[in-house]
Amino acid sequence: APTYCGSAAAARPGGPGRAPPASRNSPAWREPGRALTLHQATSKPRLPGGSRGGHAPISASSRGLGPGTGRTMDLVLNYVDYNFFTPYVYPTTWPEDEPFRQIASLLIVTNLGALVLYLLFGTLSYYLVFDHSLKQHPQFLENQVQLEIKYALQSLPWISIPTVALFFAEVRGYSRLYDNIRDSPYGWFGVILSMLSFLFFTDMCIYWIHRFLHHKLLYKRLHKPHHRWKVATPFASHAFHPVDGFLQSIPYHLYPFLFPLHKVTYLGLYIAVNVWTISIHDGDYRVPHFLKHIINGSAHHTDHHLYFDYNYGQYFTLWDKIAGSYKSPSSFEGKGPHDYLKKLKSGELASIKNGPVDELVKRDSLKNK
Repeated sequence: APTYCGSAAAARPGGPGRAPPASRNSPAWREPGRALTLHQATSKPRLPGGSRGGHAPISASSRGLGPGTGRTMDLVLNYVDYNFFTPYVYPTTWPEDEPFRQIASLLIVTNLGALVLYLLFGTLSYYLVFDHSLKQHPQFLENQVQLEIKYALQSLPWISIPTVALFFAEVRGYSRLYDNIRDSPYGWFGVILSMLSFLFFTDMCIYWIHRFLHHKLLYKRLHKPHHRWKVATPFASHAFHPVDGFLQSIPYHLYPFLFPLHKVTYLGLYIAVNVWTISIHDGDYRVPHFLKHIINGSAHHTDHHLYFDYNYGQYFTLWDKIAGSYKSPSSFEGKGPHDYLKKLKSGELASIKNGPVDELVKRDSLKNK
């Protein structure tokens, strides 16, 4: 990460430890909108790897990772340092590649990023995709939306602490992330291949972590809070115990330490998997017919919340089928939550009193006590 310390604020007269304002005749003077401080104008040029001044960037090759490998979060840190942290937050004497500053910045960025992703895409999904008639389902809790949001907002800051430790390792160059397509083992084909392998690797790992969290010794302590939401909304996506949330996120962080991955691709995938997590809680069961039993979508995950023992996968049904936990979604068979509501409203409740939905929900409720 860069060590450039100049700031627009440094030109303010009288500021402690700040440089005096540059005169119009000084080399630092630029027209309005392009102003640089004297420190900026006289600072050393950016070094290869993104650093400035006398602080050398962290060398990925010195870590045994090979040239061109290293960091993804440095893209984010460079941007926020240049536009926000350096001009307005940190003292100009604190180098941008100083470890404690990087950790502090990562904590801020990770927490704000998680909030924006969760609240923005959760809200869009809730108002544009989620079927609000599901709130009339008997398993939908009173004030459930508020409870989901509250639980998520309490958990996300705790999840960010170990997450930042992993991001910090990336920033310091320990991962196998690379900057340029030419550093890909197989060029653009390698980038596409890495995207597919990322999805299959994380899907496999999350399946087994998720299933492990259903073990009787762990379920009540860690995973049960997430199953409180039997008929979930998009806001339930991140409403889980902090340890549960972090454990299921580990595969996303582990992949770039094991396999080469383009850093921008990784950043895009990281955002995409969070959006996907929101989408499988949105109650929208539409999916192309030929993918109904391949993609682990909202219909599959809804049954996981209702029936407990099925459909642990994240994106695909592959590992559920291999390990014997696959269940064809009840919504595809006319027995899902929407169908339950239709029969409830039409007065057919008595005929389904002991039907599959009621029986499995009752069994799940007893198991979760």
